[in-house]
Parts: sequence; C-alpha cells; structure tokens
Amino acid sequence: MLGKILGTIGTRYLIALLNLALIFVNAKVLGVEGVGRVGLIVASINIAVIFNGILSGGTIVYFMNRYSMRTIFLPAYLWTFVGSALACACMYLAGLLPAAYGPDIYLLAIVNSIVAANARFLLGKDHIKGFNLTFILQGGSLFFILLYLYYGANLREVRSYVWGLYATNSIALAASLILLLPYLLRETPRPAGKPLYKIVKEMFAYGLWAGADGLAETCTTRLNYFLMERFSGLGGVGLLDAGTKVSESVWHISRSVSFITYSNVARTADVSEQKRITLRLLKLTFCAMTLVMGCILCIPEWVYTDYLFSAEFGGVRKVITGLSAGIVTLGCNSVVGHYFIGSGKIRYSAASSCIGLVTLWIAGSVLIPAYGIVGAAVSTSIAFTAMLLFSLSVFMRQTSTTFLELIPGREDWEYLRRTYKERGKAS
Repeated sequence: MLGKILGTIGTRYLIALLNLALIFVNAKVLGVEGVGRVGLIVASINIAVIFNGILSGGTIVYFMNRYSMRTIFLPAYLWTFVGSALACACMYLAGLLPAAYGPDIYLLAIVNSIVAANARFLLGKDHIKGFNLTFILQGGSLFFILLYLYYGANLREVRSYVWGLYATNSIALAASLILLLPYLLRETPRPAGKPLYKIVKEMFAYGLWAGADGLAETCTTRLNYFLMERFSGLGGVGLLDAGTKVSESVWHISRSVSFITYSNVARTADVSEQKRITLRLLKLTFCAMTLVMGCILCIPEWVYTDYLFSAEFGGVRKVITGLSAGIVTLGCNSVVGHYFIGSGKIRYSAASSCIGLVTLWIAGSVLIPAYGIVGAAVSTSIAFTAMLLFSLSVFMRQTSTTFLELIPGREDWEYLRRTYKERGKAS
C-alpha cells in the first residue's frame, strides 16, 4: 500500500511542480487580473465537475465493488452532459458564471468529468499506474502546451489558457480510454439481480450525498474567489489565487493518500481494518503536510515579488500564511472524509463540507470587508478547521478511537521503516 501511495504522491507532485511553474508563467504573461479571470474560470469548471460527480465521481469506485464496470459505465458518461448543463444554469442564475466563457465552461466540464470518471474506473480496477498516467497527462501537459501558445504562437491572453485546457483534457481522455478498453472488452456484466434503472437509482441515492459533499467542499475552497471579485475586483482574485495555488500544492499529499484510503476502505468490510488504515494514513498525512507547509512558510516575500511572480503580487506571503493552518486541516479532513465515503457513510462527509461552507460564508462576510485578502485567507482556514473538528468527532465516536491514537507513535514510524526496508530488498 505504501508503494502505491508514494507513487501517487510522486505523480501529484510532478504535476504540482509544473502547475506551480505555470502559475509563475501566468503571472508574468497575464498579470494579476488575468490570473484572477483564469481562477474564476477554473473554479466554475470545478463546480460543474462536482455536479457531474453524482454519477461519475467517487460513486464509480464504490459501485464497481458491487456491480460490473460495464453496468455503470454508460450512466456515468451520459450524466456528464446533464450535470454540466444543470451546473452552468445554476451558476448563470446566481450570477457566478464568468461572462463570455459559458459555452467553454460547459464543454470543458464534460470532458474533464469524463477523464475523471475514466481515472476512477482505473482506480476501481487497482490500475494505479494508469490512474496516475491519466492525471499526469491531464495536469502536466498543460504547462508545455501553454508555453507554446504564450511564447511560440505569441498568444498571450486568457483565451489561450482555455484552449490549453481543451488540448490537455483531450489528450488525457484519449489515453485513459485506451487504458480502459481492455477491461471493457473482456469483462462480462455480472448478474446484478436487479434492472439497470434500479441500479442507477441506487447510484443517485449514493451520488447525491457525494455530490452535495463535493459541491460544498469545492464551494468552501473557492467561494472566496467570488466574494473577492465583488469586494476587490479581479486583481484581488488574482492575488488570492496565486497564494492559494502555492499553498494548495501541499494538498497533493492528502489527495493522493485520500484516493488510496477510499480504494482500500471500500474493498474491505472489516471495521477494525478500516479504522487502522484510516488512522495510519491520517497521521502520515498530517506529518508530511505540516513539514512541507512549514518549508513554504520560510520563503520570504521578496522571492515571490522579485522572482516568482511580479511586483503586482505584493502581499502574497500574507495570503499563504493565513491559509497555512487551513491547508493542513483540510488535507487531514480529506483522509477522514474518504473513510466515510469508502465505508458507505458519505452523509457525514457531506455534513462536514456543509459545515465548512456555512462557516466560510459567515467568516468571509465578516473578515473580507474588514481585512480584504488576508481576511479571505483566514476565513478559509477557520472553515477548514471546523470541517476537521466535526469529522474527527464523528470518526472517533463511531470507531471508539481515543485522542492518543491520533498522535503518531513508534508503531507508525516502525511501519514506515519496515516498509522502506522491504521495498529496498525488492528493488
């Protein structure tokens, strides 16, 4: 299991490094307002993708352990067209859909969601290399495509970023489909004992909780973008986005671990084993994220303004500092949340995300008008901390976990040492 985690984290950090480099390139090419507009476009696509996640997100891995992949493949794909339309309509009515980019957001949400579905089908088949390759192509190739568009074709505008998203998602879509085809061709549907419409209904019942969970969590991580646009304009969004992306690079640890947590928990019905897996990965995540976040906090402001970004991005270190505690707590919450999802208790993960959203709305409404971008960062940390406190309280009560079990101990370090030693002998 540790080998899969390390491989997935390595993949995520390869993408993270390219994305960080891309942030710096965007800052130089598009300026603070261009970065802000890109941030709003990407946030809108992510919200639409969450709508699609009702049938094409984590629901896939959960139901692949109950029915055949071919049984749930078509519903997952078809729903992306419906979910994207519903999401875009809701954002348009709420005044959140970026002007002139509505059709692009709809189409990119469909392609992005299908790629995410393919990745989860591969994860459900325990094809970790294929799962990682899909994310490398989707996240990593964007850097090189945009370098060509910005400097080779001399198209230095936000529209180029949108074309880059089309290209990179299309590449990942083609590759993931090629990886999935052998499974689809040789797999015969297992007798489900119930008609397809009942299976789809069952998927919706589960997926609606997953969708509510994902939507609330995404809004919690991105609602401040829209609040900042209203209070400070696109420049404020650009500065917030720059600080957020640097801080969120740490999340690649927790996201990698969370996928493994979900996959392993979903495959076992042993409650004590589910608890053991979750606790070990939670402690590993906390230590790793705290260490990396501490290193990021040591970077002085002038490195960002003089070398990485530009003078327009003055104050970005304050944003990172305000977000730091929340980044660690949300990463830990992601591991516990995927325990709930993998064990079929998704309503607790959804409740946690809703608590975070409400907390963010209240804190942001108070702190953003008074303290601007720093207030937005601090309100985000408050919301993420509230989410973790709720999730831990439920997890500890349901699994009879004591507070001392949450503290990394000798057994955890011994497990890491032993696993590394075994991997060294194997290689």
